[in-house]
Amino acid sequence: MAGLTGKRIALTGPRKAAELSVIVEKQGGIPLIRPAQGTVAVEREEVGREIVKLLEQGADWIILTTGIGTELIYQAAESMGLAAAFTEALGRAKIAARGYKTVNFLKTLGLTPVVKDDDGTTAGLMRALMPYDLKGKKVALQLYGDHAPRLVEWLRGSGALDFEILPYRHVPPELDVVDTLLSEILQRQVDAVTFTSTPQARFLMMYARERGLSEQVLDAFRDDVVAVAVGKVTAEALREEGVERVVAPEQERMGSMIVSLARYYETGELPLPNGGE
Repeated sequence: MAGLTGKRIALTGPRKAAELSVIVEKQGGIPLIRPAQGTVAVEREEVGREIVKLLEQGADWIILTTGIGTELIYQAAESMGLAAAFTEALGRAKIAARGYKTVNFLKTLGLTPVVKDDDGTTAGLMRALMPYDLKGKKVALQLYGDHAPRLVEWLRGSGALDFEILPYRHVPPELDVVDTLLSEILQRQVDAVTFTSTPQARFLMMYARERGLSEQVLDAFRDDVVAVAVGKVTAEALREEGVERVVAPEQERMGSMIVSLARYYETGELPLPNGGE
């Protein structure tokens, strides 16, 4: 018998939903497409101002949390005719990087981070930064798609003078779809909810808080509805949002995510994510 036989699985990722639906169906499950991510819009004028601020005032540390975000800042600087100056500014500062994609992009600029995570997570990056005294240091922080509240709180608690160099905003998904998903979670009409990126987790819980439903949603995830993450970074975001039980595969793959969920239903044991960004 397939591990997901008769299970109703809500898919919150807007990309590759059809492909993921097929994987769920092969495991005997019933896929429900519930896009909960929306889009990310870069505040280009604000990014330009922050790049100029960085070039004029400098920074002691530059923390880069995503490869795509780092590349977007570089492209913005390039469009302003400031690519060389921006690369030089990065070279003068101490760089902390999360994720192999970020490190790989830095290599294309001839740069190597002083600090990098050991496991692809924000928590791993924070651990790597702990030996350094950040009190009173100017820290330029690149975030994209995930506001990383624990990292920001930790930086401020460390006495860092942080400022964001890639301001962005979330354009929310169709709220009637999110309302449907929340109702299905609260009424236990879905057995599991998959998350393939951190914005899906962040937005769903933010919207639940705005509607005064966050505790009920967390109760549902604790007792009856299984939260499923594509990898360790998304799992980390879910836990930061208060979701205690998270199923995630060792390797960050959509197929592996569904297989891990099926195994969880069969064994009751949570797999521990080990790889992926």
